[in-house]
Amino acid sequence: MISLDARQFGGSCRCGKEHTMVTRSVLIAPGVLLALEDALHENGVEGKRCTLYGERTYAATAGRHPYAEQEIILPSKGLHADEKAVARTLAELHGDTKVLIAVGSGTIHDIARYCAHERGLRFVSCPTAASVDGSCSTVAAMTWHGYKKTLPAVAPEIVAADTDVLRAAPIELVRSGVGDILAKYTALADWRMAHALTGEYFCPEIHDLMHTAADAAVESVDGILRGEPEAFENVTKALVLSGIAMQMMGNSRPASGAEHHIAHLIEMHPPQLPVAFSALHGEKTGVGTILAAREYKRLAEIEDIAPLIQRYAPFPAEKMRAFFGVRLCRSIEEENRCDCLAEVTPERLGESWQQLREIIAAIPEPEALFRVLERPDAKRTPEDIGVSSADLDKLLRYSPLVRNRLTLMRTRRLIGA
Repeated sequence: MISLDARQFGGSCRCGKEHTMVTRSVLIAPGVLLALEDALHENGVEGKRCTLYGERTYAATAGRHPYAEQEIILPSKGLHADEKAVARTLAELHGDTKVLIAVGSGTIHDIARYCAHERGLRFVSCPTAASVDGSCSTVAAMTWHGYKKTLPAVAPEIVAADTDVLRAAPIELVRSGVGDILAKYTALADWRMAHALTGEYFCPEIHDLMHTAADAAVESVDGILRGEPEAFENVTKALVLSGIAMQMMGNSRPASGAEHHIAHLIEMHPPQLPVAFSALHGEKTGVGTILAAREYKRLAEIEDIAPLIQRYAPFPAEKMRAFFGVRLCRSIEEENRCDCLAEVTPERLGESWQQLREIIAAIPEPEALFRVLERPDAKRTPEDIGVSSADLDKLLRYSPLVRNRLTLMRTRRLIGA
């Protein structure tokens, strides 16, 4: 059993900022859904409740449904965190609801967090699979009219993860969680490199918390395969801590870098990037982590970058429109209107290069990341997630455009290599 007072992560920090922490209590234990009533009262979460489920999670938690005056059960087939699911949920949600409880995995949580933000509701998280790290986040990863974007959301006051339910979840959901937590290694490196290149805000406390969470999850993979309850608790705790780190930051910067942009590009289905079949979000970020790590290690082999540095130029608009097509190009152009790469001067890139190489050296080797995903037989190549290796160059070139966030993958445009 894991019981965590999340309030310890809020307040004054050595980075010089005050970190806000909405989440107060994290409970990870067998049967914790049956004890949710006590946790709500202990933490002063009162008022009329609505619980949001998907059909599958409603069935998977039979006999453990927390009390609520209203239950909304969304069809699992074709369910996405998008404007359609949000509209349906908000239409069904009673107007006098005060508390929204999410019982499900990543999609249900994104929908619920966003709806709670829209209605000003208190939010409680009950993850049913160790599949993603967003249960504690203050943002929701949504697909809005086909465009993958991060929208404001509500962090949970309580997280209650029932390990009986987690252990019974399909193994592919756990594989997805391992892929999502591996992504922190490249995401954190991107954050550190952006700090070196532009002075972007960086917090060592958040960085270390996220890195520790990733290490703990990796160390628990073998225990997950053996079905050990403690391993499920540890992986779930790591995913929750990742969400807490995002909450401390106020956005997804510590958890999402080039590897997530690769996953988001695939999820947006641009016309020039055919995808043969679907995969879970964490499976795509796991593959994206290996791809990003491999490319970063390749760049780090360059000792003297000065002769290769080019001055900033906007991404060619005609190429952007041709790749993303009519459906997506307006959103992509708007996202990149004030390109963060323009802040990186050739002089700063040259001066920082050795520091960047040291940061890259700390990223696990691609082969090591591959072996971590291989142990639970998780997806680990582009072909595994429906993307042809022939499209790899396009994947790396266009993925940074889905989010105006500085990564080394975006910075490649200034490096003629």
